[in-house]
Amino acid sequence: MDTTKQTTEASASRETWSSQTGFLLAAIGSAIGLGNIWRFPGIAYKNGGGAFLIPYIVALFAAGVSFLLLDYALGHRLRGAAPTVFRRIHHRAEILGWFKVAISFIITCYYAVIIAWALRYAIFSLTLAWGDDPASFFIKDFLGGGNPSPATELHFSPVWGVFAPLLIVWVVILGIVALGVQRGLEKANKVVIPALVVLFGAVVIRAVTLPGATDGLNAFFTPNWSALSDGGVWIAAFSQIFYSLSIGFGIMVTYASYLPRRTNLGGTAYVAAFANSSFEILAGIGVFSALGFMAFKQGVAIGDLQGITGVSLSFISFPMIISKMPGGAIFGFLFFTSLVLAGMTSLMSLIQVVSGAFQEKFNWRPVRASITIGVPAALVSLLLFSTTSGLNTLDVVDKYTNEIGVVLCAISTAVLVTVIHPRLSRLRRHINVLSNVHIGKWWDLMVGFVVPAALLWMLIQTAVSLIKDGYDAYPGWYTAWFGWGAIVFALISAYILTLTTWRQDVDDFTVMPLPYRPRDRYGRIITSEPKLKLIPTAQKSEGAPVGVREEDDEFEYGDPNAYLDNQVGTNVADGTNTGVQSTANERQ
Repeated sequence: MDTTKQTTEASASRETWSSQTGFLLAAIGSAIGLGNIWRFPGIAYKNGGGAFLIPYIVALFAAGVSFLLLDYALGHRLRGAAPTVFRRIHHRAEILGWFKVAISFIITCYYAVIIAWALRYAIFSLTLAWGDDPASFFIKDFLGGGNPSPATELHFSPVWGVFAPLLIVWVVILGIVALGVQRGLEKANKVVIPALVVLFGAVVIRAVTLPGATDGLNAFFTPNWSALSDGGVWIAAFSQIFYSLSIGFGIMVTYASYLPRRTNLGGTAYVAAFANSSFEILAGIGVFSALGFMAFKQGVAIGDLQGITGVSLSFISFPMIISKMPGGAIFGFLFFTSLVLAGMTSLMSLIQVVSGAFQEKFNWRPVRASITIGVPAALVSLLLFSTTSGLNTLDVVDKYTNEIGVVLCAISTAVLVTVIHPRLSRLRRHINVLSNVHIGKWWDLMVGFVVPAALLWMLIQTAVSLIKDGYDAYPGWYTAWFGWGAIVFALISAYILTLTTWRQDVDDFTVMPLPYRPRDRYGRIITSEPKLKLIPTAQKSEGAPVGVREEDDEFEYGDPNAYLDNQVGTNVADGTNTGVQSTANERQ
């Protein structure tokens, strides 16, 4: 088959979001996940309370928005999932894209299990099935006698109470992803996100009316200013931002690639980031109001409570709260249903990272990609994590993939576009052309130096601690297999997938040169007349590297709309690229 024709047809048929709102809801849905509800409140409380909001806001702007814009620009400019995007920068950089895909695959395998737990607990809450001892019920009855403390043995006996809801979760998620971007992801997020806001909003409203809620809010917001001098607090803030905004996974690179040519990249990034942080603060208010009620009932201080973050918060502490409050069954159903919805939107985005990459590499349709990728992920999830050792295994895999794998992805991306193949000025210009919120050269500094340096510091500290002291009290062989082993698996998978043959010519690709409206020192447009020098198509020579060659620094920039309206091969009605070809390459 003629690969050039195949590429043109693939480009023409590439899906896009039907609207800016659809993309925004999907981006917010990816960012808002389980960590917003069960991780942020505890992290904030342990790291200075109200004072934590200062490093958190700094991290939001310095790392969160900056890297979110980087992901948006890479995906939108180079029109592909992570492996395609990085290959179009340089063919040897493709492995970084596949490493992101592999990390996302690993996370999907255990993330689905937590959603299954929440789904089952939504049903349990209607009858308060956990009785007077939620901890014993969760560990022994629900998880089949597993031990919440680090285990020295592996017991992979199936837990059928987890297996059944987990199977339901996978069928629903894979069905949505198989429908594609518009009919699947976009429609699902348009339903799920409003429902999540309504349900969790009801949870928060009920929580703040409980006795003792004021004490909980005081504990959450009262600042401990001395914490600001602790470097660990700042690391926690940057870590939380990266964890919650889906940065480093390749999610936003993939999602942005489905945006039409005309879009508002900058505005969307700010809205998505602020929506995510607002939900986290809302979650903190709801969670600590409920914890204040529990402390009130037990006659202890908030600081004396155990299990205020993570799995223990959701599946041990909250069932205790639900059992003690009036109307607890309804409150519990709303809370756990909120967890299910928040988890589903994030899981959909993680699966799409993997599915989208395989669609482009092997020229598959969404249905084939979702089945081919989803079935192995579901099997690993069912056979490894819905077992009596599932909780401990999940804990170890989550620790290493997020704090080592994801951070390594983010640092590598920054080094690639800053040092190895500098692209920041072009990406910044791309963002500014398409945004109503413009960024300056400070963005280059943040993405190219400040944030990577902070992340490298965080990575070194984490790695040294894990190598020297291990993780928790898990035996060395356990963390070697399921912790470091997960990272090694991702690296090997990335290498193998990089070596496989592309079924379509993604190198023969146009980076559409977007014009810029020159402005004076006050930001006023100097001219709106289009002045363009089109890039001549460079011809491939046998044996020469192929891909995208950019010379947009040579453009005289004019009016974006006048430019786009006169581009052959661009569908102006919906902004999609209909297959203009070039051999311009980002690898120059």
